Amino acid sequence: MTARAPKAARGVIAICAISLASLAWGAESRIHVIDVDGLAFGPASEVLHVNDIVEWVNQDMFRHTVTASDGSFDIDLPTGGKGRTTLRQAGVVSYFCRFHPGMKDRLEVAP
Repeated sequence: MTARAPKAARGVIAICAISLASLAWGAESRIHVIDVDGLAFGPASEVLHVNDIVEWVNQDMFRHTVTASDGSFDIDLPTGGKGRTTLRQAGVVSYFCRFHPGMKDRLEVAP
């Protein structure tokens, strides 16, 4: 005969496990910096994941935007400015500068 925990105890254990998994997931989020310079977006240096943060730094002499084609973010970057967005879903997000239409790039976001 095996001993079983009461239903309430099993529920508490399950909630604790889910909470710990959620904390661990959040702890894995990383900040990725993309420089903007010479009328171009620099590449993302690492693999991007859902809940990671991307920070753009405008090192150019011109004002730029980082505008997602799907409308998920639109960041104004004055000269010397910084802006951030949190990646909320997996997939490819194309983005561009509203002031300089030739400035285009994309983020590939893994789950």
